[in-house]
Amino acid sequence: ENMNTLDPLTSSIFSIDELSKICDKNETNAAKDSLNSDLIHWRDVFELSALKSKIVSVVIGEGGSGGALAIGVGDKLAMMRYSVFSVISPEGCAAILWNDPSKVESATKAMKITPEDLKELGLIDDVVNEPIVGAHRDKAGAVKALKEYFLNSLKELDQMSDEERLKLRYQKLISKGAFVEEESK
Repeated sequence: ENMNTLDPLTSSIFSIDELSKICDKNETNAAKDSLNSDLIHWRDVFELSALKSKIVSVVIGEGGSGGALAIGVGDKLAMMRYSVFSVISPEGCAAILWNDPSKVESATKAMKITPEDLKELGLIDDVVNEPIVGAHRDKAGAVKALKEYFLNSLKELDQMSDEERLKLRYQKLISKGAFVEEESK
């Protein structure tokens, strides 16, 4: 299978096989293992994005790390009201940016990892209300909310052809990370 991917740094298109060869040319085993791991991850993301199946993803607790990328591939992406979603933990962010674990709260605010923030930024589609006491204390209420969201999402997705849905999924994926610079006054 010859899946193509765009290298955002050079704007070149590589096939998965070509990326494998690049990984094989690395001088150190650690670098090779790291690149091969990344390659496997990206291959999974690309394959998931091309599936004709309807994909509904819901973050129910902490959605993070490299898995956050795969979670974001769905036709519908929602978060439970009290969940968080990011590619790095606030602790990891504080350690990298400030080398200071006491800056976790600042990192959390700056990262905008709450459902409300991510909905406002257009990175998720919906926020699923959960019991006020939290899903961990009212599991039946949480399951009911998830079931309702999932079934309603499937009904919505059933209204689209596979082609329409895949096109919309693609547009959602390529729009992530886009920004507009405002002119200074």
